[in-house]
Amino acid sequence: MSAGARVLVISGPMGAGKTTLAQGLVERHGALRVSTRELLLARLGGRGGDRRSLQEAGAALDRETDGRWVADSVKEFLGRQDGPPRLLIVDSVRVASQVEALRKALGSRVMHVHLSAPEQELEARYNQRRSHAVSDPERASFDEARADTTERGVEGLANAADLVLNTQRHPPEAVRIQTACLLGLYGRDVERLVDVLVGGQYGSEGKGQIASFLAPEYSVLVRVGGPNAGHRVYEEEVPYTFHQLPSGTRAAPRARVVLGPGATLSLTALHQEIADCRLEPGRLFIDSQALVIESSDVTFEEGSLRNQIASTARGVGAATARKVLRTAAHPPVRLAKDLEELKPFLAPTREVLEDTYARGGRILVEGTQGAGLSLHHGDYPYVTSRDTTASGCLAEAGIAPGRVRKTLLVCRTYPIRVQNPDGGNGTSGPMVGELSWEEIARRSGLPLDELLKQERTSTTNRQRRVSEFDWVLLRKAALLNAPTDVVLSFVDYLAASNRSARRFAQLTPEAHRLIEGIERAAQAPVSLLSTGWGSRYILDRRVW
Repeated sequence: MSAGARVLVISGPMGAGKTTLAQGLVERHGALRVSTRELLLARLGGRGGDRRSLQEAGAALDRETDGRWVADSVKEFLGRQDGPPRLLIVDSVRVASQVEALRKALGSRVMHVHLSAPEQELEARYNQRRSHAVSDPERASFDEARADTTERGVEGLANAADLVLNTQRHPPEAVRIQTACLLGLYGRDVERLVDVLVGGQYGSEGKGQIASFLAPEYSVLVRVGGPNAGHRVYEEEVPYTFHQLPSGTRAAPRARVVLGPGATLSLTALHQEIADCRLEPGRLFIDSQALVIESSDVTFEEGSLRNQIASTARGVGAATARKVLRTAAHPPVRLAKDLEELKPFLAPTREVLEDTYARGGRILVEGTQGAGLSLHHGDYPYVTSRDTTASGCLAEAGIAPGRVRKTLLVCRTYPIRVQNPDGGNGTSGPMVGELSWEEIARRSGLPLDELLKQERTSTTNRQRRVSEFDWVLLRKAALLNAPTDVVLSFVDYLAASNRSARRFAQLTPEAHRLIEGIERAAQAPVSLLSTGWGSRYILDRRVW
């Protein structure tokens, strides 16, 4: 066995819940279970018998080997496996000498859990199982089974156990969790394994491309928000826009992909992206609490919010409002767990994260929109339907702040906001120092037709508005998010020559001055810069 493998030995009287615990650890933690009954049958050459016969045969082997036959059988069993399991469960031992032999053979990797319950409870459980034992109608009564000498003495194993649990007081899930904690399956401390990527302005800061660039460094990619945000990723110059899945889904094919309990789902967009990215159950995990957008949500927003505040009208806000109304919502709320088509992908986000924490895996949380659009901190009512800060993203994903290692704040050299459906610029929200794309083209030397083509929203294909860099908004975003790092995108909009830069020193003096100012205002280094479309235009200055 490998040095990191654990061996759990379970003991307890019949009916105490030993098999239930073992099955729970197999299903939840991928443990490998071996039953001493199977080991005994193998020793007997496959010759079976009733419970009493097996009890007598086991007792005889214990006397002959001083309990070593279990340890020897376990070692032989492990020798037949392709590789050592993360956790092996021995279900179950019946005498102290068996435990002692296992500890001697396998050392400190062995942990012993003893389960028990009051006699009356054990009898009730035994009789319930007996009534369902169609294959064994002549099964012994409870009193007859308990009359066995070894069975009567099994409670004595509690004295040497590392953990003793009364399964009448502790339900099966509580027993599993306490056992998993004893084994260190959740990790021994709270490591900072989570990095959060959020926008610092009004969205469209280029988060998708940065998330795709970073994704191969992570074990799990988490996307929060909903389909009202499109994250465009350039793959060999051909863009793909993610509305539901994390932007690194294609760039990191081995990473697990998670849509957390705060996610809002457009089934059409979700199924299309699942097909495009060829995701299968076991790689994509959708929390059962994720909210489903109904067609009536989209209709409602198209009839009001689109013209009033330039909403993308994807139904996210209306669906979220219904979720808040709970049982008073009309139409009734549907969650991911209510859809048969999503069941192959359903898994509690917390379990995926717990497994990742325990293995020391890195997690990237990808936020949507930007700090200036936060429902609580933006220019209400010209905001989105959720809190877009790092704290809000963590809450949607179900991640504690103490897990965060890095917070990356993405900002553009020239912030943008969405244009009105009618071409006006008043109702999508205020901007400081608004400019024209003609002025950006004049300053940068980039072709105007290229800017007009590229600067259309990923979700609604509207022309974007643009403004001078907003230092007040940057300071506000820094206060709300406390970034450890800043990502500056669209550096080529300062000067077209920046697009050919492959080193920081090759950027223009204007770019250097802007970066210095951002680092002072945000109190964080500018660790990543993008100078064009695609990952090859990203300058990586990180020291982590």
